[in-house]
Amino acid sequence: MNRIVLVTGGSSGIGKAVAGRFRADGDTVIITGRGAERLKTAAAEIDAQPIPCDASDPQQVAELAAELTDGLDVLVNMAGGNTDLQRDEPANLAQVAEAWRANLDANLLGAVLTTTAVLDKMRPGGTIVNVGSIGAEYASSSYGAAKAAVAAWNAGLSAQVGPKGLTANLIAPGYIEETEFFHGQLSEQRRTALIDATHNGRPGRPNDIADLAHFLASEGARHLTGQTLHVNGGAHTTR
Repeated sequence: MNRIVLVTGGSSGIGKAVAGRFRADGDTVIITGRGAERLKTAAAEIDAQPIPCDASDPQQVAELAAELTDGLDVLVNMAGGNTDLQRDEPANLAQVAEAWRANLDANLLGAVLTTTAVLDKMRPGGTIVNVGSIGAEYASSSYGAAKAAVAAWNAGLSAQVGPKGLTANLIAPGYIEETEFFHGQLSEQRRTALIDATHNGRPGRPNDIADLAHFLASEGARHLTGQTLHVNGGAHTTR
C-alpha cells in the first residue's frame, strides 16, 4: 500500500513498533517526538520521515500540520505516558495541580491538538487510532484519569468524523514489555503480578498493539468505530 501515516511518539517502544508495521506494508510513515536526535535515529531504523514535535505544544503541532502537504490517511496518537513516574510525590496542592496538568497535557491535550490540527488533511476512508490504558479502568491517578478522558473523547470524535468517512478507535494496552514506560521503576515483584493477572500468562509486546493498529486502518475494520479495544491478555475483561 502507499498510504500516508502519522504516528506521534514514534521514536521508541509501542510507537516505533506501530510505525514500523505500517512502513513494512509499504506506507509512507511520518513519526514525531520531542527528542530530535532520538527521533532521527528511530526514523533511520524503520525508514520513516522524522518531524520533531511536542504534541502538547500548540505552535509545534501547527507547524507539524503545515508540513503535511499531501494529505493524510492514518493518524496514530501514540505520544504520552505517565508523567508521575518522572516527578517526586506532590508535597502541596500547587504540586498536585501541576502533576495532574502534566498528565492531562501529555495524554489528552496532545491527542486533541494533533487530531484537530490535521483533521482537514485526512482523506475519506482514513483512520484515527488513539491510545488509552488499562489504567483508565481504575483512574485513581492523574494518568488513569487522563486516559479515561481520552477514551470518552474518542467516542465523541467517532461521531464527529464519521460523516467525513473516517473511523476513530482507541486501543487500551495492559502491561507491555520492551518499552520505557516505567522508566526503570518496575520491580520484579510488580512485573510478576502484572503477568499473573493475565489469562494467557504472558506480558504484552509492542507488536500486539502495532498489529491491531494496522488492522484498524484496514478495509476489514471500516464498520468498527467509536470503540475501546482492550489488549491486556484478559487482565481486564468486558462483556
